[in-house]
Amino acid sequence: MFSKSLTYNLCLAFIFWFSTAHSQDDQKYKVVVGGFYNLENLFDTEDDTLINDEEFLPDGARAWTQQVYHEKLANMAYVISMIGLPDVPNGVAFLGVSEIENRGVLESLVEQPTIKGRHYEIIHYDSPDRRGVDVGFLYNPMLFKPLYSAALPLFLWEPNGERRYTRDVLYVKGMIEADTFHIFVNHWPSRGGGEALTAPGRNKGAALCKQAIDSIRTVDPHAKCIVMGDLNDDPNNDSLKKYLMTVSKIDDMRATTMFNPFDDMFRRGQGTTAYRDAWSLFDQIVVSEGLTDKRTPGFHFYKANIFNKAFLVQTTGKYKGYPKRTFDGDTYQGGYSDHFPTYIYLVKKSGMNP
Repeated sequence: MFSKSLTYNLCLAFIFWFSTAHSQDDQKYKVVVGGFYNLENLFDTEDDTLINDEEFLPDGARAWTQQVYHEKLANMAYVISMIGLPDVPNGVAFLGVSEIENRGVLESLVEQPTIKGRHYEIIHYDSPDRRGVDVGFLYNPMLFKPLYSAALPLFLWEPNGERRYTRDVLYVKGMIEADTFHIFVNHWPSRGGGEALTAPGRNKGAALCKQAIDSIRTVDPHAKCIVMGDLNDDPNNDSLKKYLMTVSKIDDMRATTMFNPFDDMFRRGQGTTAYRDAWSLFDQIVVSEGLTDKRTPGFHFYKANIFNKAFLVQTTGKYKGYPKRTFDGDTYQGGYSDHFPTYIYLVKKSGMNP
């Protein structure tokens, strides 16, 4: 096992190596960071007649002007620039995002000065969501090579038989060095209308991911799969436990289960978003057995974190202690997001010291 205090040494551009003692031998490891961030209503200022974006217009309820929009972009980029630092100086290698209006806002985001030098590229598909928000995927092309991507539709139905449109699941297949990864970016249906009433939608989102992962594992039993997103459920809810089949301990992993490192954090009272003075941990990253079994070659899961630095926390008012959000109702707060980002470390043994 790694020591909790890591000694890092930058050896290759965009890949961070660290060393620690293991028995009597010094080991070297390559480290990459992957994450997820709900960007809380990242809309542009243009009127899209196909979606409900009226409140995010200059003359809308939230007075979403160019100045406010550019402040929001700068704030989001700054947070992204900090994820994984100082452990991995060049930051997050890939990042799933949610609550974005379109590809254009991501194109503007990756051009922000704080992250422009990383040359993030974008994978995005328009979802049929009624609010017009999508999920997306950013990646550093020096680290992550995409091979294939697709939007997986999540079919939900109203009692009258009409389809209820929500966010698609974004599937990205790609490589980090010689390892193939299968990544699913999610924003499952919200709890608006009640947790119990809306739970079937989130269960279907989990089942969609599980079905896809099971298909992948019939070809490669040790496939490296990652499910990430704003799941609108906590780690102990049925969508995670029964439908995605998550476990809270690596020792309990089986070929058909997924490891949820945020389960234990939630039991300790940690969270990524708050409501009525109670924390929820909706923003999770779950990994397959291929990333927890150290006998498989290549990269493995090392640890997970919630990025909840002090500058992201509201210090005054009724939301004191919560994530520092963009709006209080329709009043602009100049914050970041009502969700904290989450991220994981993936490590690969790179050989012995001479």
